[in-house]
Amino acid sequence: MSTNYASPALHNAMWPGLVGKGPDSEPPISLEQMLDLTCGASVNGVKFDGVDLFLASPHTDIDSSDDDLKKLADDIGGRGLLVGSMVAPVWGPTGGGSAMGDDSEQAKFLEQVRKACRIGKKLKDLGIRKYGVVRIDSATGTHDWLADPEAGTRRIADTFNKACDIAEEYGERLAAEGEICWAGMHSWRQNVKLLEMVGRPKTLGFQADMAHTMLFTMGYNAPEDRLLPEGSDDNDGAALAQAYRTMARALRPWMIDFHVAQNDGTVKGSGSHDKTGRHCQPFDPNGKLDIVRDAGAWLRDDDGKLTHAVQHICWDGCMFSNAVMLNQQTWNEVLQAMAAVRDAHGWN
Repeated sequence: MSTNYASPALHNAMWPGLVGKGPDSEPPISLEQMLDLTCGASVNGVKFDGVDLFLASPHTDIDSSDDDLKKLADDIGGRGLLVGSMVAPVWGPTGGGSAMGDDSEQAKFLEQVRKACRIGKKLKDLGIRKYGVVRIDSATGTHDWLADPEAGTRRIADTFNKACDIAEEYGERLAAEGEICWAGMHSWRQNVKLLEMVGRPKTLGFQADMAHTMLFTMGYNAPEDRLLPEGSDDNDGAALAQAYRTMARALRPWMIDFHVAQNDGTVKGSGSHDKTGRHCQPFDPNGKLDIVRDAGAWLRDDDGKLTHAVQHICWDGCMFSNAVMLNQQTWNEVLQAMAAVRDAHGWN
């Protein structure tokens, strides 16, 4: 395996240890266990460079003190890792509120953004974080949005605009992650509309997850925005690749954070998480994406030139069983896929 390129850095996500876990599913996997598995991964001398964090208990408390964050930085830095992007816990069950909700809900959403930005700045000051964004979404499902789509998107845009004001106070950038489960962010076209309505590209961009965005091409929750030709399905590799490139072309100008992932063309929900694009392991025989090829739809422009839009790329694979998650070989294979993406689309 080539290791000719140093950039982008390769990160592992910590939130798969929490997302979809809990009382209605399997027990969470601790941050320490996730860090151990990340550090244990190695493929032909390639290691992970860092991790992306979920700012919620029992991993990283959104109300962490400065002392807590110093301990966190010492722990992660002592393992030879950096921190990149961070997920702000903007949803109701984690103390936030709907970006489409009333003033009280909006205030809760924005307070979580502020707390996340404060943590991000502190980790930068501690020298453990040199790049990355704060990840958000609309924190509400599509059902309520459908009652009045125009008003719903305007309200989400208003919330995101206020979130941008907060982010700029801390020198942060926000990335909105589009998924089929999030109101106003459930199709490629609606994401573009929302980002343009906010209109602050220096502060708010798009987080592209390869698996979640693949569902946009199929029109899940937005059949009017389907890109796969009628009569073709996700087993038609050429048609899917073309549809995927079309989708990425629309969102790529906004992309500031990138998740390498695989998808088998189905949806899944677990624990408290609504149904969204199903992540699967990188070499799952049912996976529909050619990870290296399709990563290029995001990391290169229409002329094939590298965009250098991100300084790191992160794996995302949520709602795997704990048996899969706690198997070290899982993370070796993830790292292998990540390194292959960098080998094809990296730089020095």
